[in-house]
Amino acid sequence: MARTYFGTDGIRGRTNEGVMTAEIAMKVGQAAGTHFLRGGHRHRVVIGKDTRLSGYMVESALVAGFTSVGMDVIMTGPLPTPAIALLTREMRADLGVMISASHNPFEDNGIKLFGPDGYKLSDEAEMAIETLMTQQPLLVSPDRIGRARRIDDASGRYIHAVKQSVASDVRFDGLKVVVDCANGAAYKVAPSAIWELGAEVIAMGVEPNGTNINRDVGSTSLDAIKARVVAEGAHIGIALDGDADRLIVIDEKGNTVDGDQIMGLIATRLNERGDLKGGGVVATVMSNLGLERYLERQGLTLERTKVGDRYVLERMRQGGFNVGGEQSGHMILSDYGTTGDGTVAALRVLASVVRFGKPASELLHVFDPVPQLLKNVRYSGGKPLENETVKSVIAEAEKELEGKGRLVIRPSGTEPVIRVMAEGDDARQVETVVDRICDAVREAA
Repeated sequence: MARTYFGTDGIRGRTNEGVMTAEIAMKVGQAAGTHFLRGGHRHRVVIGKDTRLSGYMVESALVAGFTSVGMDVIMTGPLPTPAIALLTREMRADLGVMISASHNPFEDNGIKLFGPDGYKLSDEAEMAIETLMTQQPLLVSPDRIGRARRIDDASGRYIHAVKQSVASDVRFDGLKVVVDCANGAAYKVAPSAIWELGAEVIAMGVEPNGTNINRDVGSTSLDAIKARVVAEGAHIGIALDGDADRLIVIDEKGNTVDGDQIMGLIATRLNERGDLKGGGVVATVMSNLGLERYLERQGLTLERTKVGDRYVLERMRQGGFNVGGEQSGHMILSDYGTTGDGTVAALRVLASVVRFGKPASELLHVFDPVPQLLKNVRYSGGKPLENETVKSVIAEAEKELEGKGRLVIRPSGTEPVIRVMAEGDDARQVETVVDRICDAVREAA
């Protein structure tokens, strides 16, 4: 059955258009509240948000929806996505909601739902909620309408929780750390957690005004933090995205360290201590072949999934893995949380810097990535990947790269774009292969 509202990561869109209106948000609250009403206890939902201006509107609409079907609401204010997953479990809530469009610009917003276990909802649960959204809501009698309240200690609870991800004897004294919070949800908690562990913190992207989230700062806009790390003579830079489930690291020389290198470092350290579970790491088809080869040399595996942190997490739960993520910076360390958490991953990286006393540029260069190239081809209609000429060109490319590289071709889930990625030991060959396929797609589109 086709989805109307939910995409690969909740509901997301441009505010006041399409699926992201106050009316739809209220329907989500009513439908999700109804779906999770079970048993005779007083039901409750935890709602958090990032710093977008539209967060107030979406939050108010959700509160109206949930309370109208008899569910109490606890509002936390701006907090990272993983904090809402954590608080949903800790507060014995029946449901958790994060209002965020992650790394998107402020004009967009989104609604992510978590079950009582703190995990994102299954496809089946989302479809059940969509079905309820098409039906007349089951409004409760006036005496059973839910209550709403804000809690003031949510930030402190989350800071305390993330600090437990490093050993009690680890201190960050002597480390100078630039922390870029993207003017987003972690603008208070991430610098505070790192400072409380002893580091000298230079915070940036911590002045949200409702419209500057992810604008020229954060994990998807790295020029500012790169310059700041070098200018301040910092040991390392930590860049989060708008809802703080992504992490990109900047070494002391101003170089980017992506999610593949971070996963490689964390998995190696856990494996050395005998704490790595599942026999390897779970990542997506976009992770570099260099990471796969590096893990193989240690007798570990790299299991690949479709693009999207929810697919990574599904495989982690199935196979008992405790390290997974995406090259783009989603870091899932399941010993410490039920979803991606950039702050927890950052603390693990900083702990390794302290323990080994090596510069970040050395410690975080875990493997040599093979040349990788990704290009996007926009098309106006049709299904270019079903064109016979395109299929033939792709088949030839796969044969050419066999044993020497990989080819990943996929349509975007959010726009009319074909993503063409190739990697291999020969950079010139990789570029030639990608260009050949892109030309064929353009001609077929």
